[in-house]
Amino acid sequence: MSFARTTTRRSVVAALAASAALALTGCVAGEGSSVAPAAAVSGGTLNIDFATYNPLSLVIKKKGWLEAALKDQGVTVNWVQSAGSNKANEALRSGAIDVGSTAGSAALLARANGSPIKTIDIYSQPEWSALVTGPSSGIATVADLRGKSVAATKGTDPYFFLLQSLAEAGLSAKDVTVQNLQHADGRTALENGAVDAWAGLDPIMAGAEKNGAKLFYRNVSFNSYGFLNANESFLAAKPKQAQAVVNAYEKARAWAAANPDETAQILADVAGLDVAIAKTVILERSNLAVDPAPGEAQRKVLAKIGPTFVETGDVTGQDKIDTALSTLLDDSLVKKADASAIRDS
Repeated sequence: MSFARTTTRRSVVAALAASAALALTGCVAGEGSSVAPAAAVSGGTLNIDFATYNPLSLVIKKKGWLEAALKDQGVTVNWVQSAGSNKANEALRSGAIDVGSTAGSAALLARANGSPIKTIDIYSQPEWSALVTGPSSGIATVADLRGKSVAATKGTDPYFFLLQSLAEAGLSAKDVTVQNLQHADGRTALENGAVDAWAGLDPIMAGAEKNGAKLFYRNVSFNSYGFLNANESFLAAKPKQAQAVVNAYEKARAWAAANPDETAQILADVAGLDVAIAKTVILERSNLAVDPAPGEAQRKVLAKIGPTFVETGDVTGQDKIDTALSTLLDDSLVKKADASAIRDS
């Protein structure tokens, strides 16, 4: 079943404002923590990602809040752009970044395959994935993909969106030819006719839609949440830096609630989008007002996605999925979040 989610600007802004008020108090409910306390380490460099699929990261980077918050600790902030969840996971695993933003599905996959990460904040509940085709392809339903080529970035939400959509239609990945392309390259392949369809990701997808591409299948329930993840070694060694990151995210959530147009402009500037397209992403397809505490809502979504990883061979057994689900989510920093501790730069 295909459907389109419509959200009025007024309702989104109101919801964001309500969440912002909660975030500013620093009093958010959630699950228990599994991170052991450790002595704070001052100095050094915080390596953290920013991504166009994570609008709050763009706000924090633009405003320089982390630089201001960590100045007294003698910490330098190094921003690294993530082109997709798969790239953020690679950087986290290699230690190139301490904190990175992914889709929830990608975080589960990484944890199940041994990446020592914890999800410390939920930055959005987006509808950022859909199946996309050209205006004259003749593809109107998921069933029409049988025998077709589809661009998708393996290890990311759009790829898992594709797998779930195929399964719902009685198909599998074996019924299509998946071209493993990074998100922007997938759009290019669709537009030049190299593939028949694309498992898209916003804001790139919104730009393609503006140019005539068709979102022929949408299903918000197949999109997992936006997860902010950190290496366990970083959390143990530098808890003050980790807390500052979460504090900054909650300040950004509040700021985005009060300044939706400027948030869209920041996204437009970084992603090279028309501001009207960026507004569609921010106001209609990104719920930044989500409860930031990782917990049961995310666990339920991931429990549905997990078996797919085993079926496709991306994870060797359900036991690894179960262990990852029981160890991935950590709400301890969100429960102590204090947006007021982050001053303007």
